[in-house]
Amino acid sequence: MILFLFVCCISGCANNKENSADLIRGDEKLSSGSEIQTEEQIQTTESTEIQNEIDLKNKFNDINGCAVLYSVKDKEYLLYNSDMCRQEVSPYSTFKIISALAGLHNGVLQDETSKMNYTGNQYSVSDWNTDLDLKEAFQTSCIWYFRQVVDAVGADEIEKELNEISYGNCDVSEWEGSNINPQAELNGFWLGSSLKISPIEQVQILAYIFEGNSIYNANEINILKEIMLVDDDGTERIYGKTGSDPDGKAWFVGFSETDNKKKYFAVYLNDSTQEKNISGSLAKEIALKIK
Repeated sequence: MILFLFVCCISGCANNKENSADLIRGDEKLSSGSEIQTEEQIQTTESTEIQNEIDLKNKFNDINGCAVLYSVKDKEYLLYNSDMCRQEVSPYSTFKIISALAGLHNGVLQDETSKMNYTGNQYSVSDWNTDLDLKEAFQTSCIWYFRQVVDAVGADEIEKELNEISYGNCDVSEWEGSNINPQAELNGFWLGSSLKISPIEQVQILAYIFEGNSIYNANEINILKEIMLVDDDGTERIYGKTGSDPDGKAWFVGFSETDNKKKYFAVYLNDSTQEKNISGSLAKEIALKIK
């Protein structure tokens, strides 16, 4: 079945939708950019994209989940489990993509070597128990590091930027989070709390940013690309970020890039019947099979 989607995801969240003991790491269970368009410009330059339904059931191995693939060259979306692709859910640690950009954009972070203040608290993830730079914090998915980043940027600016890029429901009202982790610095609005985004919106946001159409400049985006790189075989490069909670929910979002082609993707899993098996790593494994 072929549907037509009018993409206008960058008009902001003025008409927000209804807001819909394990330590959550956010990605695993623990045991020069263009100026932003005005709304008027967007409304007059809406583009028509093709959506195709695809069957990826054999790739998911009976796990409840969905996938969105978007080809820039073909201007085509491929959707598996399309209803689920449109449901807004917590981004968990995939939000570190935006946190990193906001930190860079507002001078809280200078580059991939920027460090935040490690307080000496001991965490279950040993990699977090030391000074970390941006690249290390991103790749170990260190919550306390990005908690400090968003606090330094500030709630007003974060909300403003989320509206400018139309990030899901743009809701940061539960700024301190919902206490899903025992330590305050390991909670936030992006971890099972007020902020929500759908898989298709994740892909739209990534394409908007990495195609150079957002408020973020080329230097900021290049730094983000460097810390997002997960594989480079010399022909194809894979960039991405995981996210998960211990109740059977997990993400892997990102894009693949060759010399002449770029594809964006989002895989989301939500299966409480198999929660012990669900992780960001599994979502990544599935994504790399279908990208």
